[in-house]
Amino acid sequence: MNKILLREQLKSFLNEDIGTGDLSAELVFTDERSKGVFLAKGEGIVCGTDIIGETYSFFSKEFNVEILKKDGDRVKKGDKIAVVEANVKTMLTCERVVLNLMQLMSGIATTTDRYVKALNDSSIRVCDTRKTHPGLRMLEKYAVTVGGGYNHRMALYDGVMLKDNHIAFAGGIENAVELVRSKLGHMIKIEVETESAEQVKQAVKAGADVIMFDNRTPEQIKELVKLIPENSGIITEASGGISLDTIASFAGCGVDYISSGSLTNGVGVLDISFNSAFGGKV
Repeated sequence: MNKILLREQLKSFLNEDIGTGDLSAELVFTDERSKGVFLAKGEGIVCGTDIIGETYSFFSKEFNVEILKKDGDRVKKGDKIAVVEANVKTMLTCERVVLNLMQLMSGIATTTDRYVKALNDSSIRVCDTRKTHPGLRMLEKYAVTVGGGYNHRMALYDGVMLKDNHIAFAGGIENAVELVRSKLGHMIKIEVETESAEQVKQAVKAGADVIMFDNRTPEQIKELVKLIPENSGIITEASGGISLDTIASFAGCGVDYISSGSLTNGVGVLDISFNSAFGGKV
């Protein structure tokens, strides 16, 4: 994760949650220090542990964070993820922001891990999409990689994807690719979304770098892959409606990537709690 962007985002999240001050913590505590522990309340993959220290650092330099389960580690209910020692007000004020982010990121990492294991095909990489929550894309896409997945383009600026509407407005695949090629630098790839054998042939002829098979069955994809010349260097991707229940059926279909918005869109969290190290909730 980009630490500069992370701090900018955390500042925004803290401003949203704290406003002019944490009335509960500030009216009860002064300079007391104590210890707390982050505990897993379910099974999954941990992600986002750096957020603890980065968030605390907005309030003080006098704190200690001992990470017991690093990003990518598996946990079960009751496992300690981290032990912290800091000003009580700092721990309480930061608690919700830290937990919200760690729970979401750990949930995404856990979900991605399940997708990769369900596919069970090391020749195909599972990747995310732009179906992320506004303001959380960097964190969510990082969590996908922690879970064993890969990132598709980060946003509209770092890759060209010509979808059905681009193609329709441009007057066809070949014309759309030609228009892009005439203006694009050599460092950025062009992906073309296809839904038929004829469109795949057009994308190959146009010189697309990546060809996506959109909403095609595994059987259809196996036939469409045959239309791409060997050693052409063209990357292939399957996408559209692929879920945890169906991804296993795509094993061996011949694509390089499978993308799914379900890795980040509507994913469940991994429940994590923050308790006093001396027993009970802080």
